[in-house]
Amino acid sequence: MLYIWDIEKIILHTLNEQRLNINYEFSNTLASPMSYNVSTNTIKFNYLKVNGYIAKINFKIKETDENLVKLMLYHEIGYYLDFKKNKHDIRTLMYGEDDEKEQLMAEIEKNSWDYGRKIVPEHLVNAYDQFRELDKVFS
Repeated sequence: MLYIWDIEKIILHTLNEQRLNINYEFSNTLASPMSYNVSTNTIKFNYLKVNGYIAKINFKIKETDENLVKLMLYHEIGYYLDFKKNKHDIRTLMYGEDDEKEQLMAEIEKNSWDYGRKIVPEHLVNAYDQFRELDKVFS
């Protein structure tokens, strides 16, 4: 089991390695393992959800817990990179029709996976692709 400080070290090391200026914080009320907030430029994580998610996927992806956290993190960094590169009209999510919201969310999700994959170290690319497929099942 990874503790809060373990996950914080992984996040800090990965962000430093990528030379990214993204804030991070623990949130025990977060409904998902990790989340990126574009408004605050913050990756939040819930360590209990992270550990629960690792328990779900580690039977399919044979990686260390640290690498599984990194895979989650690369996906969240993908959101950061997407919002940095593409100026999505977030008002659509608040005021758009349901089909517009769905379309934008699907585009953002696809982009986040694609951008995250671009920064994954070569030795984790296959695991990242497996993680992406498993995430579809568990989402």
